[in-house]
Amino acid sequence: MNKLAAIYARVSSDRQREDKTIASQTTSLREYAQGQDYTVPSEWVFEDEGYSGATLARPGLERLRDLVAEGQVQALLVYGPDRLSRKYAYQVLLLEEFSRQGVETVFLQGVSAQTPEERLLVQFQGMIAEYERAQIAERSRRGKRHRAKVGCVNVLSAAPYGYRYVKKNEVTDACYLVDEAEGAIVREVFEWYTVEALSIGAIARRLNDRGVPTRFAKSRWERSKVWAMLRNPAYAGRAAFGKTERAERKRVTRPLRQKGGYSARCSANRERPKDQWIEMAVPALVSEETFARAAEKLTENRRFSSRNTKEPTLLQGMLVCGQCGYSLYRTSTRTTKRQAKYYRCLGSDGYRHLKDPPCACRPIRVEDLDELVWQQVTELLEKPELIGAELERRRQESLKSDPLERRRGQLTQELKRVEQQIDKLLDAYQEGLLPLGQLCSASR
Repeated sequence: MNKLAAIYARVSSDRQREDKTIASQTTSLREYAQGQDYTVPSEWVFEDEGYSGATLARPGLERLRDLVAEGQVQALLVYGPDRLSRKYAYQVLLLEEFSRQGVETVFLQGVSAQTPEERLLVQFQGMIAEYERAQIAERSRRGKRHRAKVGCVNVLSAAPYGYRYVKKNEVTDACYLVDEAEGAIVREVFEWYTVEALSIGAIARRLNDRGVPTRFAKSRWERSKVWAMLRNPAYAGRAAFGKTERAERKRVTRPLRQKGGYSARCSANRERPKDQWIEMAVPALVSEETFARAAEKLTENRRFSSRNTKEPTLLQGMLVCGQCGYSLYRTSTRTTKRQAKYYRCLGSDGYRHLKDPPCACRPIRVEDLDELVWQQVTELLEKPELIGAELERRRQESLKSDPLERRRGQLTQELKRVEQQIDKLLDAYQEGLLPLGQLCSASR
């Protein structure tokens, strides 16, 4: 009798270092299963594309582990141990977990993991892979830091608005060249902010009213873009390397909540102290005095901003529009008698979208919605049987749901994510940050 087997495949976000795409991994594993008389149900093929092997918080792996815990799987087919995890400690954890459930783990690349000797060899391979990964990352970090100290701008990310990145050639090193049309806009923004004393929101509205395109003309000017421009030292002739560093994400955003609380890149960037920045000379668009005045005004705005004294509301940051899917934010308006507070949908703000706003949802009074939700929460706390009934309803619904529909939804989300990645790659190629060969290999 054929063994029931599951397939797991993974491709990390660093495509240039991957020899196999996720499609080729799955194809190889299916062919191996047919040749070795394994039976693989279509819903037992688990894929994690764009997820690092250094973490266990991967949706495909989570579903696989749940399936193994149910005791239905007899064998697991994986292309190689590093596809399961790049950390040897995680490899040991997963292999022991699968072994306790009687699952035979088979690797196409490398030895199997059935006997104690084979498991020990797999662990050694995992240790070497983890060491190599850490070594490459450290060498890359030190190399970038050295190039930054000697003034090589190619260690920076894309050139900011107002500049064009020129690649290194046989005659000159990589450099930033001023885009005169965009540079004039940058100078105007600093003048509006420091001389005319316009707010950041007013500057963004003026740019949109004048029809000034952004770098790629795919979105409107937002306050965040203007704020980032006013803080960028490159406009004063001092582009900085190492301004930010990765840190553990402390705030769960709405996209993360929709993914279940985890992400392929579940981290955030935070600004490092300025004495740790490495500055490089680039053409200046504004004077040091103008940039210093802008920095001083930004500091004053941060001190006296109303955001530092606002009163929190019950549902702030937790609401999503049922019509368009955008989140709701809190806003307010003042009448002659009092201040009225509302929850407003981002999709209904016309100035945020290039075309017509995608949503016609009207603002909702804060006190009305808060009171309604609080009543529902109180009722649930007073009647715990309602929670049990809802859990049972969802359990029955999941049992009756069609696996094909679930798979179709997953593929739709995956297709959207891939399209966004392709757009980013094309933008990088158009800016000269990505050679054609790497673009073709990354798009496969």
